[in-house]
Amino acid sequence: MTDIDPTEHPRSGPALGRLALRAAGATVAAVLVGVAIGIGYVQVRYDDPAPVTAAPPAPRTSPTPPTPTATPFGAKSNGSHFGSLRDLLLPATGDYGLGPDDGSYGNDTELTGEKLKAGLDDDLVPVPKAQQDKLRQYWDSLHVRAIGVRTYKNRLNNLVVGIKLHQFNQQEVQKINEYTAVFTGDTGLFRTGPVLPGHPEAHCYLMPAPPAAPIDRMECSAAEGDLLVVLNAEGPAPLPKDTIVTLLTQQLDRLARPGASV
Repeated sequence: MTDIDPTEHPRSGPALGRLALRAAGATVAAVLVGVAIGIGYVQVRYDDPAPVTAAPPAPRTSPTPPTPTATPFGAKSNGSHFGSLRDLLLPATGDYGLGPDDGSYGNDTELTGEKLKAGLDDDLVPVPKAQQDKLRQYWDSLHVRAIGVRTYKNRLNNLVVGIKLHQFNQQEVQKINEYTAVFTGDTGLFRTGPVLPGHPEAHCYLMPAPPAAPIDRMECSAAEGDLLVVLNAEGPAPLPKDTIVTLLTQQLDRLARPGASV
């Protein structure tokens, strides 16, 4: 079987967001979304927790009632999510394990807004100086909190799926998702993808491909509160679209307000 590398094609979720914004005439937003919320930043890796050394048994005491613990992650009724994006991402369990690295992101990563902003100046170098202040102002208005990335590979080793959660201003999340839907639906460059029952905010589209291409690619975008969800899938043609739709549905259900906790 041919090795699958879902990072090779140029029309990734952030790139599509950039193109969609340009198509809508929002040039400043286009450049910033493509540059600042895009690919290629220093990543924050999360190591496995250190093993815990067993302590000697404590003396017997009267049982105490359990202490209530805070919900580790979830969604508020206003659509704002809390907790680690790695917790909000769909776990790699059951028929799926962690997939290959998604470029410099790795395969299970969360990047904080501070880390993203730290790289902003370097990525604005190609931008005309007259526009750089506007781009920084737009960045500040986004209130970017984090990006979470996880990739999945099925047990048959013939499907790779990547999911990214971009967390920033809810109004801009909605706009970018709408722009992407318009761009991928109206330009004629993309093939129409499947719909997600119960999730009208989600839309899927297949990448341009020559007839009888051995590998096919599909991407999906959805807005859930302050999270822009971008899924990309790659595998031998024809793709198992129902399987991909199921994964995305499970991810969106996990994020659904008012509670996405386990």
